[in-house]
Amino acid sequence: MSELAAVSVTALKGVGAALAEKLAKVGLETLQDVLFHLPLRYQDRTRIVPIGALRPGQDAVVEGVVAGADIVMGRRRSLLVRLQDGSGTLSLRFYHFSQAQKEGLKRGTHVRCYGEVRPGSSGLEIYHPEYRATSGTEPIAVEQTLTPIYPTTEGLTQQRLRQLSEQALARLGPHSLPDWLPPALADEYRLQPLDQAIRYLHRPPPDADLEELAEGRHWAQHRLAFEELLTHQLSLQRLRESLRAQQAPELPAATRLPAQFLDHLGFQPTGAQRRVGAEIAYDLAQPEPMLRLVQGDVGAGKTVVAAFAALQALEAGYQVALMAPTEILAEQHFINFSKWLAPLGLDVAWLAGKLKGKTRAAALEQIANGVPMVVGTHALFQDEVKFKRLALVIIDEQHRFGVQQRLALRQKGVGGRMCPHQLIMTATPIPRTLAMSAYADLDTSILDELPPGRTPVNTVLVADSRRFEVVDRVRSACNEGRQAYWVCTLIEESEELTCQAAETTFEDLSAALGGLNVGLIHGRMKPAEKAAVMDSFKQGQLQLLVATTVIEVGVDVPNASLMIIENPERLGLAQLHQLRGRVGRGSAASHCVLLYHPPLSQIGRERLGIMRETSDGFIIAEKDLELRGPGEMLGTRQTGLLQFKVADLMRDADLLPAVRDAAQHLLHDWPNHVSPLLERWLRHGQQYGQV
Repeated sequence: MSELAAVSVTALKGVGAALAEKLAKVGLETLQDVLFHLPLRYQDRTRIVPIGALRPGQDAVVEGVVAGADIVMGRRRSLLVRLQDGSGTLSLRFYHFSQAQKEGLKRGTHVRCYGEVRPGSSGLEIYHPEYRATSGTEPIAVEQTLTPIYPTTEGLTQQRLRQLSEQALARLGPHSLPDWLPPALADEYRLQPLDQAIRYLHRPPPDADLEELAEGRHWAQHRLAFEELLTHQLSLQRLRESLRAQQAPELPAATRLPAQFLDHLGFQPTGAQRRVGAEIAYDLAQPEPMLRLVQGDVGAGKTVVAAFAALQALEAGYQVALMAPTEILAEQHFINFSKWLAPLGLDVAWLAGKLKGKTRAAALEQIANGVPMVVGTHALFQDEVKFKRLALVIIDEQHRFGVQQRLALRQKGVGGRMCPHQLIMTATPIPRTLAMSAYADLDTSILDELPPGRTPVNTVLVADSRRFEVVDRVRSACNEGRQAYWVCTLIEESEELTCQAAETTFEDLSAALGGLNVGLIHGRMKPAEKAAVMDSFKQGQLQLLVATTVIEVGVDVPNASLMIIENPERLGLAQLHQLRGRVGRGSAASHCVLLYHPPLSQIGRERLGIMRETSDGFIIAEKDLELRGPGEMLGTRQTGLLQFKVADLMRDADLLPAVRDAAQHLLHDWPNHVSPLLERWLRHGQQYGQV
């Protein structure tokens, strides 16, 4: 019996070239794919329910005799059929019907139908049920298992998917679908055989617990989720091993430059900064590439830690590249590092996507000639950018970059042979669950201490009907010598409209706050204009800054102690937390007003409530993950990561520690099982970490 992974769907009855093409659209190319295409939910057609026992909202099979069929003229013309079975009466309503259909449902006809029961004008009704006439004498067999409802695409009916899974299940056995989890491993983690789990999920028996299946808590789902998470973990471990197997420049601990840097810094690093700095310094001295993620809450001082790492590479005579996801953040880093490195006699080059012509050529030449430090956006990844002696890459806010982009850096190392060390920084604290799965290829350091002098930010929720009170509050804060931000959020994902909204708000507030200097900053302005506005805000020449979310990261104005965020319900919690981190950087009591538009949804209320209750980024991140799911948080719609078929990171979080152990086990004791697992689960567009 051949392995189902090697049998094309065209081997199934009724699958020709046209259908095979439709199936390929949903990733179904082999019989193994068909078996791993699992139902989203189930219908119970295994028993006939008496009409008298029906409840609204229930999907049910009903059998009875037609007591009458009439065309009813309501807002829309419909055919109303009354069905009786001795226990009660049910109406079947058809908005689309033919004369022949009406004839076929005349009084006295025996009918069996299936559909969702809902309250209607004539008691309980089913709209457009599936139905068939019966003779009323011989019993028709009901379904023997629950009916699966599959994820589908245009041109693929449920009926067709059921037929295909039926044929594939007929060929399923322990030999045709090998179980790549060795018996010893399956026993240790109490996992049932794979073929039994798959068979159960395609055709659950009538007594299956539908609630347990709907919540993903069933043993069969558990078995598959474990294997899928394990495969994901293995792909990251492989990625890590392939990077670790490469050579990186060994950078000895630095003494001269860090001492000079500290002299100019003007403050002492926190204990957390020193601890994380020591972890990084140790990694950089090794001959294999460092892969370290530094997480720190807003304002924990990650940039200073990055500067110490950079100095270690620079003192050893190598180049450092720092990359940020947006030009405004990259510019902020460029300004900081230029200020820090100039007294040490070190030059910093700048490279962004929009540098053109001679300026660009000059920057590329500087980099190729070995300028010590380069700061830029992902323009640093482009092929024509050649480094002379690149030994360390610092990536800020990594979740905006795909893994593929991180790996493209390999080619940029010394002589194209040595792999640069990688330091990844994020101010979006990553919940442990995600860090264990999405970032399993990285070592993690946490900056869990805020620099002295930071004040907690008091957060309040205000409905936008009280907007004029909020404007008054801004006026009095500015009159007392404070500064404020007014943030306009995304209008339905359109940057164009958001910038227009910011301009309108700027005009309204300038008029309402006559006598105050109001500035405007948004994504469509030229970098030089943005920098000039930011600078005059920093210098205190502007009292109020109207901005889009471009100010989310990296802007530091200690005198700004009030922030208004309009329509906060449009943003994720992590982003709100980032924005709020722009205030509370000085010693004055700081406030953040979430100016929302009622009515708020249940989730909206919950999310904004969390912002009010806590300023701990890790708690906020856990909640964000619960409410929005992992794809949103990691910005992975771009990276194609974590599109799990069965597993769910929140629901299956308790499996992760066992999954990590099992992955180590498998790599060590059964390495030849790894590739078949990766092939089974990650074949479609998820060659995660393969460049």
